[in-house]
Amino acid sequence: MSFTAFQFHPQIQTAITHSGYTSPTPIQQQSIPPVLAGRDLLGLAQTGTGKTAAFVLPILQRLHSGPQGNIRALIIAPTRELAEQTHTYIGKMAEHTHLRSIVIYGGVSKQTQIKNIRKGADIVVACPGRLLDLTNEKAIDLSTVEMLILDEADHMFDHGFLPDIRRILSKLPRKRQTLVFSATMPKEIRSLAEDVLVNPATVQIDHTKPTAAISHSFYQVEQKNKATLLKKILQGKEITTAIVFTRTKHKAKNLALLLQKTGCKATSLQGNLSQQKRQLALEGFKSGTYNVLVATDIAARGIDVSGISHVINFDMPATAETYTHRTGRTGRASCTGAAFTFATADDYKMTKALERSLGKKLVYKKESSLQGVPQAFRGKQRTTTILQDR
Repeated sequence: MSFTAFQFHPQIQTAITHSGYTSPTPIQQQSIPPVLAGRDLLGLAQTGTGKTAAFVLPILQRLHSGPQGNIRALIIAPTRELAEQTHTYIGKMAEHTHLRSIVIYGGVSKQTQIKNIRKGADIVVACPGRLLDLTNEKAIDLSTVEMLILDEADHMFDHGFLPDIRRILSKLPRKRQTLVFSATMPKEIRSLAEDVLVNPATVQIDHTKPTAAISHSFYQVEQKNKATLLKKILQGKEITTAIVFTRTKHKAKNLALLLQKTGCKATSLQGNLSQQKRQLALEGFKSGTYNVLVATDIAARGIDVSGISHVINFDMPATAETYTHRTGRTGRASCTGAAFTFATADDYKMTKALERSLGKKLVYKKESSLQGVPQAFRGKQRTTTILQDR
């Protein structure tokens, strides 16, 4: 199937062609027709499968005709990085149209955002907190919204945004098209979806399991030996770019500094950084200035960087869903990737949960010393193995 089958407006199709898109991914193939038809939609798919295009392209098609300058589509995202990336993607796909997007989130000047709102926009991409502030201050009018998109809805629940979401919903027209996209579907999000969606089309693309394009290896290692193991792994030639996930902001910062001292081109991305420094870190990682990004779960979603060869869980994630999101930063866009996870004795319950998520029993392989990554678990192998630190 080709993108031409959707019969997008020539100005939109030009952007699609220039972006090198030929065939839609499964989530795009199944979501775009009902969205174009005006139906509400619940889209469930793994991270990295093309959900952004699945809603941005039909939004542009539907808004291409009609009044200009009023806010007709509202996209709500859980993180600044995801909001910024969605806004940038809209700009790319709408380059040849008259449609204009603005982005709203905290950590930057509110007055600049208000000025952008006053200039007029067709699409707003926003994080809940700042958007709610601006609506309460009557700095933004949402009464003309025709389409509402909740992106990464489960992550908004994780961040405690659901009360803000419901307040925002109360300020929107009741008659609208609503799309809810999520990689996982806990009961709280399913309840929200049932409340806001009317006779929705449901698209479900293996959303509960990590993508098959990723190999999964586990290392059983004492806490004190994690940094040593990480340094040895990063010395491997197979590691071209990697995201290293830690549990805390403080650890992300210190681990990045430690890696820098060993000559590694590493930087950190965590919540204590200003928005400007967060953007500089992410842009440096995208451009190749850094090839290792040490991050908290702020980077588990919405970090769309192509060609990430490895994800390394320095600290075990708190849930199987978070594991799916973290590892989904690699193996994107039909590429293969590898996920390495460091497990201590305290992580036993989580490793059992991951066994259930991966659908296979974790195999333990004894290693006499930390000699880096065994050849058997490099490259495109599709194994799930725990390596023990002795």
